[in-house]
Amino acid sequence: VVYTMWLKRTTPQNIVIGGLAGALPPVIGWAAAAHAAPLNAWLLCAILFMWTPPHFWALSLYTSEDYGKAGVPMGPVVWGAKKTRTQILIYSLLFVPLAQVPLFTGLGHWPYGAVSGPGGVVFLILAFKLWRSTAGDGQPAGETGLYDVRAGAKSARNLFAFSILYLFALFAALLAERLLGVL
Repeated sequence: VVYTMWLKRTTPQNIVIGGLAGALPPVIGWAAAAHAAPLNAWLLCAILFMWTPPHFWALSLYTSEDYGKAGVPMGPVVWGAKKTRTQILIYSLLFVPLAQVPLFTGLGHWPYGAVSGPGGVVFLILAFKLWRSTAGDGQPAGETGLYDVRAGAKSARNLFAFSILYLFALFAALLAERLLGVL
């Protein structure tokens, strides 16, 4: 109710503020299982929190018309596409190094590093391409199918899609390390 009914419809920072609620499950789960919330639990929360803005703002760049029609003040609707692309780049530049921190806290090991390092480079390349693009600048309508994306917004779609894969790969690597006993 607080996020969907109120916060989402009142501020373009809805993704940042609401991102904390979406990022807390690792802390909650760790606390429930271990009766503690150590630094690594909060690190997972921070990774999810910093991942959220580039992920959702990339989506909002190629669906900004829908957000505008629905009265949801997402970045491109309120700030414009250029500022949103800049915000995505800034958050990406903070997120990718943060995703490397588990290698230094003992949470992640070489399999995690094999995913987080190269994947982080790809994430930053896609964020930089998006920043340099015209995604969200009001290109004329193209195809109208569910998965069709305007030519100018493909960089936004690419970062959005890769962000899902990257986050999944990060958490899958941590899980695989634990299941395989890589410590």
